Amino acid sequence: MSSRARKGRATARRPPARRRTRRASKRQQRAEDRLLGILVAGVAAVALAVTLINWLLAHWWVMAAIGVLAVLAGGTWIYQQQQKARWEAVRAQGLRYGLSQLDTLHHSQFEDAVRDLMRRDGCANAVRVGGGGDLGADVKATDPWGRRWVIQCKHRRNGIAGSAVGTPDLQVLNGTARQVHGADIAVIVTNGRVTAPAVAFAKQQRLHVIDRHTLGEWASGSRPLWELLRSVPPPRRPSPLS
Repeated sequence: MSSRARKGRATARRPPARRRTRRASKRQQRAEDRLLGILVAGVAAVALAVTLINWLLAHWWVMAAIGVLAVLAGGTWIYQQQQKARWEAVRAQGLRYGLSQLDTLHHSQFEDAVRDLMRRDGCANAVRVGGGGDLGADVKATDPWGRRWVIQCKHRRNGIAGSAVGTPDLQVLNGTARQVHGADIAVIVTNGRVTAPAVAFAKQQRLHVIDRHTLGEWASGSRPLWELLRSVPPPRRPSPLS
């Protein structure tokens, strides 16, 4: 190839380089425009803030009025929460369940009912912890005497006609209630039946069984659960109820 031909090709390639330069300059111009827009917006925001502050300083009573309204709104909210808590306490004190009503519940609702009955009796911190991996504890509570309760719930859809609670169920509770959950009182509650061997095992291991009959008496609101059980531990600490 001759030198003239090579020079002709080199000359033909120069225009794309110029186009790339023009594109780069356009991108740079757009970036500068964006930066300028940000600066203008920042200056406008600062000017607006200064203007607002000066206006509020000149009209201080507006801030005072806003403060008063905020205090009134906060006080109203606190009052409403207190009234709600009082109503919940009154509702809990009057909580009653019939056995037929308990039979119709889902097993998770049955655990909720047991938790609410413990709250009714004065265990304000009663919680439902049932579910996968609960290690034998469906409900936990601390009574007014400081004793820790761990309750396992066994709901039977068919009530007394359902399958009976047996010794294996109590063995699970016995293996975790005190060692894992730190229970002072370990209880199993059912709306169904309990086998005789399970009752005997419970007595040997200092476990408490709430069968259908005892559950009906407790849920009707006759007495707190600890008054229906025998040989409960003494109080951990003094209380207004002791």
